[in-house]
Amino acid sequence: MLHPVILSGGSGTRLWPLSRATLPKQLLPLASDRSMLQETVLRLDGLMGMGRPLVVCNNEHRFLIAEQLREIGVEPFGLFLEPIGRNTAPAAAVAALQLIKGDPEAVMLLLPADHLISDVPAFHAAVAEGLKAVGLGCLVTFGIVPDAPETGYGYIQQGTAMDGTDACQVARFVEKPDLAAAEGFVAAGDYLWNSGMFLFSCRQFLDELQAHRPDILAACEQALATSHKDLDFCRLDQAAFAACPSDSIDYAVMEKTAHAAVVPADIGWNDIGAWSALWEVGQRDADGNVVRGDVWLEGVNNSLVRAESRLVAVLGVQDLLVVETADAVLVADRSRAQDVKKVVEHLKAAKRCEHEFHTRVFRPWGWYEGIDEGERFQVKRIAVKPGAALSLQMHHHRAEHWIVVRGTARVTRGEEVFLVSENESTYIPLGTRHRLENPGKLPLEMIEVQSGAYLGEDDIVRFEDTYGRD
Repeated sequence: MLHPVILSGGSGTRLWPLSRATLPKQLLPLASDRSMLQETVLRLDGLMGMGRPLVVCNNEHRFLIAEQLREIGVEPFGLFLEPIGRNTAPAAAVAALQLIKGDPEAVMLLLPADHLISDVPAFHAAVAEGLKAVGLGCLVTFGIVPDAPETGYGYIQQGTAMDGTDACQVARFVEKPDLAAAEGFVAAGDYLWNSGMFLFSCRQFLDELQAHRPDILAACEQALATSHKDLDFCRLDQAAFAACPSDSIDYAVMEKTAHAAVVPADIGWNDIGAWSALWEVGQRDADGNVVRGDVWLEGVNNSLVRAESRLVAVLGVQDLLVVETADAVLVADRSRAQDVKKVVEHLKAAKRCEHEFHTRVFRPWGWYEGIDEGERFQVKRIAVKPGAALSLQMHHHRAEHWIVVRGTARVTRGEEVFLVSENESTYIPLGTRHRLENPGKLPLEMIEVQSGAYLGEDDIVRFEDTYGRD
């Protein structure tokens, strides 16, 4: 059986301020109304013999990923949590080890969660050609037919054509080139962009890993053997996985094996590595602009303008990137799109939080967002999903006032348990055990006013938690 494996561990720093550590680009609706993860899973529909997706992801994103899969009606084969990022080779090894337990002949289609593919039928056709090469004993990568001399991608040179398939043997892999080399590659006609998508027999991949990087394989075997179940997730053993060397599939296996093949793929592919990529693939107006949200333009050309929370008006400019969120605005020349990561580096160095969180922070029970804050107070808007509950908790440094504006809340306060309806409120004294639940069938929305000497999110002592958090 063909098993899709989705890798969802990236951070997308070049897409700040929309992409952040707790809500990275693969979980955002960038090119459509669905997240890139959802689009990656949905484009598998129609592939013959396709099993349920196995997702390898960052522990911090587990509840969001589970919720996004539920929204599109997909039940995953498994959600495997990496305690620390170790690049693609260990992630693929864990997936392959798990898949062969139930299917010794398993074939894995490995896909990053954050790529755009606009020609889905051509993608399906490329996978079909790749399966022919896998049947001939090859480990397959997909090479994108280049339309420009890009310096941000690695390249794959095609070698000898293989009988019965569009695949070719790989002549060589080339690191990201300078512009002159990239122009030569495109002119030569036998070079492809390295897409980072793969197709191979799980058993053959593990055999090659044993031959070339037995240290990675041993660490992954240990991490999986000592993993444990946590709700619907599989937590890889932290110590074992942390001890695993970090390496890519290209370096660990594909550049070393004698069985590498590449399928040329003209599939409308883009890795959406920067805001300029969204301008390139977006639907441009007569002036060459790509806009989203509440945007008004006058005398603007060849720009991307995106508004997330308010009106953005732009006058008399060209070749700009303008991205607005509730707490940050990016304005950059389109040619400097790759440098957005420098903003994130600055925010980290300054110990600010805008690279990590949005004002709206998602939790397994719903979300909260900051509305106002000042000395010794903070105001939040909170939404709790039907049937969901926050942890039973206590705070050392703050008291809380809760005002219900929609729905009904079940409140635990010390030994009391009572309901609070719309337009009613309650008070949680400092140091009191408390819990907020939504017993209804509609979302619960409320305003929380915190007051105290310290209002940080780490002032939480949990006693019970439905979601297994510490």
